[in-house]
Amino acid sequence: MEIFAQAESWISLITLTLLEIVLGIDNVIFISILSDKLPANQQAQGRRVGLGMAMITRVLLLLSISWVMTLTAPLFNLAHLFNVTDADWVEKLAISGRDLILIIGGLFLIYKSTAEIHHKIEGDEESTDNVKPHTFWGTIIQIMLLDIVFSLDSVITAVGMASHVEIMIIAVVIAVGIMMWASNGVASFVNKHPTVKMLALSFLLLIGVSLLAEAFEQHIPKGYIYFAMAFSVLVEMLNLKMKAKKGKRQKD
Repeated sequence: MEIFAQAESWISLITLTLLEIVLGIDNVIFISILSDKLPANQQAQGRRVGLGMAMITRVLLLLSISWVMTLTAPLFNLAHLFNVTDADWVEKLAISGRDLILIIGGLFLIYKSTAEIHHKIEGDEESTDNVKPHTFWGTIIQIMLLDIVFSLDSVITAVGMASHVEIMIIAVVIAVGIMMWASNGVASFVNKHPTVKMLALSFLLLIGVSLLAEAFEQHIPKGYIYFAMAFSVLVEMLNLKMKAKKGKRQKD
């Protein structure tokens, strides 16, 4: 406990907790969209279990930091496959364990987001004859797989921000607790407004592309992505407010 006698420990805890919450927003959106496929009486439980598994995954990764860091060592190089000789591209095409996780996670996010957007645009929800039922644990497994991708990003951020594992774990637990508290409200709001849900799916598509770019050393500053998301949300909030006022005038 002596580490909490230092002011810098508290500063790193607060900063890391806020960052974990920001990095977890996309996770909450994804969990909300997936849990929406479950029966109404299982949706809240699905969100809680999903976020609980996210917390466990992040804590386990934090407790095995030395192993996580080995994921950055190259496993193979695609440059040899395509006969690339440019030194910069040889370095970028070196694929590590972390890169493989990012590629698989990015492709999965792109697939799920694109399929869901197509589903909404085509209006397939109207016909339920050919729709396969979503099982509770099948949904939880999908959430867990994506949690690994989101957790990897979160853990690497935590390692760079704090020097004590205890601080990292406390920050993760606090952040996930806040996300659990907010998840029902986020899910309700997203599902209540179809345009917001479409915007959320577009965010996930953007994050999937950024994960793929990151895997090939094409770094997109996260500040740009979060600014674009925040600006889009602000515009959507203004649109919703305008629609609400318009609807109120028509009733009057």
